[in-house]
Amino acid sequence: MSSSGPEPETVGDSRIIKCDAYDLGSQLRGARADLVLTSPPYWGLRTYGLEHDAAVLKRWRAIAGPEEGPPSYAWYRDNGGVLGLEPYPEWYVAHLVEILNGLQPALDEEGSMWVNLGDTYFARWASIRNGGRQGLGGAERSRRRTPAGGFRHDKQLLMIPARFAIAMQEAGWILRNDVIWAKPHVAPRPERDRLRLSHEHFFHFVQRRPGGRPRYYYDLEEVEDGALDVIRSSVRAGSGGHSATFHEELIGPRIRSCSPPSGIVLDPFCGTGSTVVTAVRNGRIGIGAELNPEFAAHAAARLAGALGSEAPAAA
Repeated sequence: MSSSGPEPETVGDSRIIKCDAYDLGSQLRGARADLVLTSPPYWGLRTYGLEHDAAVLKRWRAIAGPEEGPPSYAWYRDNGGVLGLEPYPEWYVAHLVEILNGLQPALDEEGSMWVNLGDTYFARWASIRNGGRQGLGGAERSRRRTPAGGFRHDKQLLMIPARFAIAMQEAGWILRNDVIWAKPHVAPRPERDRLRLSHEHFFHFVQRRPGGRPRYYYDLEEVEDGALDVIRSSVRAGSGGHSATFHEELIGPRIRSCSPPSGIVLDPFCGTGSTVVTAVRNGRIGIGAELNPEFAAHAAARLAGALGSEAPAAA
């Protein structure tokens, strides 16, 4: 799944770049973001139209043995792996932290990073769909065996957002808020032995400042009424073949409070471009990266519409 680094699709200063998020830093032409705001693929739920080679674990074990830690993301990707479809959730957390750490040089020293992440229940035989959550939806699904052991046990809520947040702290980031995105309306579930998941996490990270307290742009006047760390907002249907999307009610306050007017907002997993479009509508420059070419083309068209420009052709 390696990216050869194609030229960005540009509409004014805002643009959609068709590349892996891992390669985004080298594609930014020296731009430094004021805000990274993203919702990466969650672990073990969807393929997002990308092909994954399930033999990647066997290859890694042949090199490193079963007791070794996760491979680098570059090795994993170059051997057919896709973020979110790692054989172990531990691999996924390590890869996501590696990718986001790689964007730190492109983030202004007073910039922020917001990451939206949901959790997953463990099942030795996982149900993976292109366009639906675990066990839901009528789309064709694949079944894959996921190795059990340790905290990986059937019916276990894996606490992936918490594991990710702690891993980011250990990598040197400062966690300022764990915002709970509460969803008033969620789809029915077939299970009769637990409550339905109706929330996700939105983590606000800032950078360490050697020898002092973190300093970053923040305008509290632009957040939701009450300035609380629980936000109630319904899920919105996706567009362009994407199963879910951000919407302005949820991310607009993050953009306005954590980036200055005319600042640069970066989404390394932009999907169909909701973050980029919302940034533009709020007077910022939006830059998004997306690996799926169909999503990237749809995002470019949405961005062009937001700017009143002609959409560039998807390369």
